[in-house]
Amino acid sequence: MWLPLPPEEIEGLPEGPRYLFWDGAEEFPADPADCVFYVVPYMKPSQVCRRPLPRMRSVRVVQTLSAGVDHVEPGLADLPPGVLLCNARGVHEASTAELTLALILASLRGVPDFVRAQDRGEWLGGFRPALADRTVLIVGYGSIGAAIEDRLAPFELARVLRVARSARTTKRGPVHPLTDLPALLPQADVVVLSTPLTEQTRGLAGADFLARMKDGALLVNVARGPVVDTKALLAELDSGRLTAALDVTDPEPLPPEHPLWRAPGVLITPHAGGPTSAFLPRARRLLTGQLRRFVNREPLRNVILTTGTTTA
Repeated sequence: MWLPLPPEEIEGLPEGPRYLFWDGAEEFPADPADCVFYVVPYMKPSQVCRRPLPRMRSVRVVQTLSAGVDHVEPGLADLPPGVLLCNARGVHEASTAELTLALILASLRGVPDFVRAQDRGEWLGGFRPALADRTVLIVGYGSIGAAIEDRLAPFELARVLRVARSARTTKRGPVHPLTDLPALLPQADVVVLSTPLTEQTRGLAGADFLARMKDGALLVNVARGPVVDTKALLAELDSGRLTAALDVTDPEPLPPEHPLWRAPGVLITPHAGGPTSAFLPRARRLLTGQLRRFVNREPLRNVILTTGTTTA
C-alpha cells in the first residue's frame, strides 16, 4: 500500500499490509505492479499523481486526499476494471469554507485596499459593502457548499440560493438544478463556485454566466480554475462591472506576467483552501478508516466511481 505520508506518522493503521511511503518522488518505493491500495500524493501536479497508474495492474483502490478527483481521472483508463476511486470527503470542508468566508469578507470590505494603504501609511476611509442583507448563490452544493452555508448562517444574509446537478431539499431549504442558474444569477450579490470540475462544469462561468450576474456582484471561486473562463472574467473585471476572489485560477499556478494579477477588483490566493492545520488530522483519520475497511473487506466510503463501469 502506497501512502503519501510516512506510515510511522499515522496512528491506528491496521496490521498486515506492507506500507510504503511515496509522495511523488522520481523513484518509486517498489514495483507499482504490486500496489493494491494507492493513496495519491497531495498537492502534486496531475502528471506526477498519474505516473504510476499505467503500471498498477494489481491496484484495487485509488484514494485521493483532495475533494476533487479531476487530476487523476485521465489516468483511470490505464487501470484494470473494478478499481474504486475514492475522494477525501470530510477532510477539506472546514478549511475551504473558512477561506471562502475570508475571501467574501475581505473582498466586500476592501481589506486588500487597506493593506496597500497601510504600506503607504495612508488612512483610507469610506463606506464599503457589507455581507449583511446580501443574497449569496452557492453553485455546487455538496459537502463543501453546505459547510460554506453553515459559516454564512450568522451573517444576517437576505437569502442563500443553492445549486447542484439535480434538485433536492435540505434542512436549510431547496437546492436548485443547474438548469435554474440563468434565472438565479441576476438575484445574487455574491456567487460562490464550489463545484467539482467535470465536463459539465468546465467553463461553466463563461461569458453568458458572467453577463447574467448583477452589476457590482462578487464571484468567488474555490472550486477549480477551469470552471471559470478566464478571458471572459478578465473582460468583466476590466470593465469594473464585477469583482472576484479566486483561490484557484486557469492557468495554475498563475504565471507572473498573467493579466489576472493586475486586473482591477480581484483578490487572488494560491489554492490555499485545503492546506491548513486541519488537514493532517483529518487526512490521517480518513486513511486509517479506509484502510481498516479495506483490510476487513468492508465497503469503503467516498466512492466516486468504479473503473470498467458506465460511470468510469
